[in-house]
Amino acid sequence: MTPTTGTGRARPGRRPVLQLRLGDVWLPICERSALIPGRGVAALLPDGRQAALFLDRAGRSYAIDNRDPYSGAQVLSRGLTGTRDGRVFVASPLLKQCFDLETGRCLDDDSVAVTVYASRLTDSILTDRSE
Repeated sequence: MTPTTGTGRARPGRRPVLQLRLGDVWLPICERSALIPGRGVAALLPDGRQAALFLDRAGRSYAIDNRDPYSGAQVLSRGLTGTRDGRVFVASPLLKQCFDLETGRCLDDDSVAVTVYASRLTDSILTDRSE
């Protein structure tokens, strides 16, 4: 499949890439082809943390901390995704708590949340330092 622009025209030599914002810098994390809607992917960040990356069927990307705050295990990328009351979530594969992919809030316990990372899909692997 050849990457396209927003108008549907092919962009030779470019592939869609998921980027995360860390501080004021957007970093390329993985190619879009590594993401399957409804399934997570774990990524190691430059500071040693892990992010759980998700893509929904509409093509929106999400990124949260991969660490399950209840068990301490790096497993949220392996959880099942779904929706509850219009909120997209991932359920921890261990203890089944659900985490909102937009806010990081645990839908089962308001006092618990995971870090959310700003994410975007771009058509270039170059790091973009602007919004």
